[in-house]
Amino acid sequence: MTQSSPRNRALAVRNEFSPFGMKVIQQGLVDADQMRQAMVESRKSGRPLTEVLESITGRALPPDLLRQYKKQQLFELKILYGVESLDPEISQIPTGQLRALIETLIPIDICSRYQLVPLSKNDSEPPSVLVAMVDPDNLAAQDDLNRILRPQGIGLQRMVITREDYLHLINQYRDEKVKNEEAARLQKQTDVSDVIESFGVLEDAPDEDDGDISKEQAEDKPIINLVNKILLKALQEKVSDIHVEPQEEYLRIRFRKDGVLQQAFDHLPKQIIPAVTARFKIIAELDIAERRMPQDGRIRRVFEGRKVDFRVNTLPSRYGEKVVLRILDNSATQLGLDKLISDQESLDIVREMASRPFGLILVTGPTGSGKSTTLYSVLAERNDPGINISTAEDPIEYALPGITQVQVIREKGMDFSSILRAFMRQDPDVILVGETRDKETAKTAIEAALTGHLVLTTLHTNDAAGAIARLDEMGIEPFMVSGSLIGVLAQRLMRRVCSDCRAPFTPSKAELERFGLSASNLEDITFYKANTLAPDEAKEAKAQGNLCQKCNGIGYKGRVGVYEVMRVTEELQTLISQGAPTERIKELAVEQGMKTLLAYSLQLVREGHTTLEEVERVTFTDAGLEAELKAKRKSGLECKTCTAELKPEWLDCPYCMTPRFAD
Repeated sequence: MTQSSPRNRALAVRNEFSPFGMKVIQQGLVDADQMRQAMVESRKSGRPLTEVLESITGRALPPDLLRQYKKQQLFELKILYGVESLDPEISQIPTGQLRALIETLIPIDICSRYQLVPLSKNDSEPPSVLVAMVDPDNLAAQDDLNRILRPQGIGLQRMVITREDYLHLINQYRDEKVKNEEAARLQKQTDVSDVIESFGVLEDAPDEDDGDISKEQAEDKPIINLVNKILLKALQEKVSDIHVEPQEEYLRIRFRKDGVLQQAFDHLPKQIIPAVTARFKIIAELDIAERRMPQDGRIRRVFEGRKVDFRVNTLPSRYGEKVVLRILDNSATQLGLDKLISDQESLDIVREMASRPFGLILVTGPTGSGKSTTLYSVLAERNDPGINISTAEDPIEYALPGITQVQVIREKGMDFSSILRAFMRQDPDVILVGETRDKETAKTAIEAALTGHLVLTTLHTNDAAGAIARLDEMGIEPFMVSGSLIGVLAQRLMRRVCSDCRAPFTPSKAELERFGLSASNLEDITFYKANTLAPDEAKEAKAQGNLCQKCNGIGYKGRVGVYEVMRVTEELQTLISQGAPTERIKELAVEQGMKTLLAYSLQLVREGHTTLEEVERVTFTDAGLEAELKAKRKSGLECKTCTAELKPEWLDCPYCMTPRFAD
């Protein structure tokens, strides 16, 4: 008997296996024998062929092969059952639409029993429902569906779907149902409508001098419930601040979330203003009889097994005392410079500065910009058994093991400067001063930096270069600043655009030019806008099941840090010691490679993390743009005519042919 030729053997193999099977063999993932074994195992066990192949090879199949297998499956099912097939990856089914059909027309138990999902309802005459089924020929399933639909005058249309896609869709429905039930449970916990109803018996707000009624009302169960629900909702929504604001006709409650204030509840009746204020003061251990002077206190609560602190401040206002609570939830913050600073070059510079044995590092920015988190992240990286770290704080926001942390108590004379002087006799290596606001603290910190200690502290300035002028205003001599300062880190927090509902858009040339950007260098970059909904639009989208589950229609979720790192070089030391203006210091720093707050934030926009609107809200200044463009022109990085980006080796701009060094 003659042996078959190689060509005949190849043809036999090709006829034996499907195009998908042949491609798997041709890519060398399995041989013909392994493919036969996989096909037999798939038929016996009912497992998908792709799953069996992955168990044989011990690795995942490439996406292109999985996609080809899916196409082949759908084609075979279409031929087998004589109906159209559904590919959810191409014909996306809104989860809200699926949920509405299951909850109003075809119950979940029918879907589970027969492995089917309702896709859409056609309201034409006669109306019909399109149902995707793993087995469209299942007569029992057809009988049950017709029993449900015919009394309503609705016809049945069938499609075929793979079992994997059915499971994906039905599990998606179940997951959303669980989420909605959990959201409803949390909403009920913080629903204040029943509490407000009980306030109908209260009389008008008492006179300003009458404190007894407020105290009595503050201990009423409805007031206690209301205040507890305000605190609970703030913790559930992970906000940073609570604002309790008396107005002429009502009490307003707002939360600051991701740096922006938002209405937390509907307006509350004005009659409860004294009682609510008094309740907050009672649990913060403040004097409820004192309503003409600001007070500071603290509330501690346990939420989901962790301790959470609220810093409380009261302030007398026209219509009553305003109460603001800052939430300090240490367990919700992850420390680590690499978790904060996304730009690798900036991260390397900060780590190099923090590794110095002595000197002064300043972290600047407005309140709530994340300065404390940055400082603690530096300490966490420096924390070592061989290093003595001491901190002076007001208040102590994070508990770090192995570090000596001291609380400022001004009533007893323990302010930042006195604690810092005491540290000098405690053999420290690294010192953190929570805040530098006066000359004495600044001078003591600089003296410590000059005498062999690494000192970290914060200032309130707009940018990194502005820290030099701020120290000068405090009365610190320029030569002391230039001799001790390692570097300055300015920072902001910007809202991160929601990755689930963000919308791509193309900014106009005028918009780009306003931020100093050139369209010629941004052709391959996608810009995004936040899909922010008004409150009534969000309610409508929620009712229709189209509200983004991640951001709830806000358009943003979470925040991302923006950093400006100014490392003090010899040239900058000379300018500082000469008392040079802030503009000149910033200009030189940018020439030496400092990435400004604006440049860093625009990089985040290019990477799809945030939007141009957030850049304008948080970091955009004409002065910052002018300094950046000026430095770029001087260093030859940008064309003076068309602002195109230039490479160092180019002598002429390739876009407009302007000589790079022309006057």
